[in-house]
Amino acid sequence: MDSGTPMTRVELSVSAKNLRDRDTIGKSDPVCILYIKGSGQDEFVEVDRTEMIENEHNPQWIKKFQLDYRFEEKQGLSRDHIHINWSFVHVTNAHQTVLVFLPTTLVGIPVRCHEARSGYLSSRLGAALLLPISDVNLIATKLIRCLIITTDELDAGNFYCNAEKLLMFYEDNKTSFDRPELKSEVLKGTLNPVWKPMVMPVRCLEGNKKSENEGNSEEANIKIECYDWDDDGGHDLIGVCYTNLGRLLKGPSDENVYPLINEKKKAKKHSYKNSGQLILKGVNTHKETTFLEYLHQGTQIHFTVAIDFTASNNAEGHSPLHHIQPGVDNHYSHCIKAVGEIIQDYDLDKLFPALGFGAKLPSGDVSHEFFLNGHPDNPYCHGVHGILEAYHNSLSTVKLHGPTNFAPVINHVAGIARSHQGHNDYFVLLIITDGEITDLLETQQALVAASQEPMSVIIVGVGDADFSSMELLDGDEKRVSASGKSAIRDIVQFVEFRKFAKSGGKVCRSSLATAVLKELPSQFLAFMKTKK
Repeated sequence: MDSGTPMTRVELSVSAKNLRDRDTIGKSDPVCILYIKGSGQDEFVEVDRTEMIENEHNPQWIKKFQLDYRFEEKQGLSRDHIHINWSFVHVTNAHQTVLVFLPTTLVGIPVRCHEARSGYLSSRLGAALLLPISDVNLIATKLIRCLIITTDELDAGNFYCNAEKLLMFYEDNKTSFDRPELKSEVLKGTLNPVWKPMVMPVRCLEGNKKSENEGNSEEANIKIECYDWDDDGGHDLIGVCYTNLGRLLKGPSDENVYPLINEKKKAKKHSYKNSGQLILKGVNTHKETTFLEYLHQGTQIHFTVAIDFTASNNAEGHSPLHHIQPGVDNHYSHCIKAVGEIIQDYDLDKLFPALGFGAKLPSGDVSHEFFLNGHPDNPYCHGVHGILEAYHNSLSTVKLHGPTNFAPVINHVAGIARSHQGHNDYFVLLIITDGEITDLLETQQALVAASQEPMSVIIVGVGDADFSSMELLDGDEKRVSASGKSAIRDIVQFVEFRKFAKSGGKVCRSSLATAVLKELPSQFLAFMKTKK
């Protein structure tokens, strides 16, 4: 979990030109309605609408639409991801006449806001309609940097290990605290930990007045959970407290001393008071450039995929992972689509190199860095469809071999990224593999070097192999190191495909994409900070 990725709220102003009259007496009275279809939803749902402007062919609505932007969730083009559709509606008395239904996606608006979004009325409705996104405002997001320390002794939790403490912060989404917004560092060996300053994204929007029903963002509840941390993921809850932004901004005071309450212990013991206290020792606010703001300013995300062609993909006793069946995606195809269909919206030309490793080529040479389309001088595939086509074709031209070496493809992309230092480019390498890595030291060395370049590495493990060595590459808990050097930042995200596979061969592709891509914005921002 990232500890300091600013949330971006996008504000859109819309207008229209050349609307055709639908009134029999006067001009049209247009309204713009925003529909969103969320992950897992089959239908578009109305979420907001502008005011109605009477008798106007070229409306410029005052009402603005505001949307939260999440890189890993709201950019997809398939129905499993969030889409945004605009509908212009002519309103006369009690009935509505739809004039146009114009699909678009949230990512296309802020990334390419200089382009007019155009739609056309059907022939039965007549003249063309131009829909420009007349103004896109990436609303400034405050972040609070707070230092928290415990004074009263925390409950010991695990008596057989050194006390290892972890804080997790949740922001109220009006129905529950189901998504952690921030996770602290893990502090070991103390019942009175002092955490380093943490950057907490807060949707406290300067100059933005929400509707009365939404309330003041400074009053939104923040839930803080304190855990006794275990490396197996089975953390033991010490206690919980609640606060809000307005209270935190008051700084150190008696009001910012928080008893940690464990409801289970409280229910068992009448004399129970708390399981320790958290005390705010300092706070300040500042503004950081968000991931979406960098995209808005011209940054492009470049996508490369590297596919494992080792013989273990056809291991005896298991279904061949590279098996191609018409109309059915194998694990590799699922991964390419889940990631590629999101990332391709951030690359204007949508030309992606596709690599393979661990195969015996038609020449008889074993290669750990070859282009799937067989053209080193022009290795690009057009869009996700082009990647899949090159992948399928390569299965008939190369032989599965081995071993499983990652370093060559990592070094390949790192070299390209190095040549683009100082430009508005960031590179993402997706490695899809079925087995345990065989060049671990070389890969660690490659990742340490690559951490200085504008790139991230996503590894998806398919099949039923032991992927424990992959966890050593994912630097969430500890930075990758090799030969006495450590990576300057975490650039790797590892995910096991089987966690998203359902019965009947179905795959929750939207959840896979979220898990795979959730750390990319924070990794990008960490790189940008190294350049300051």
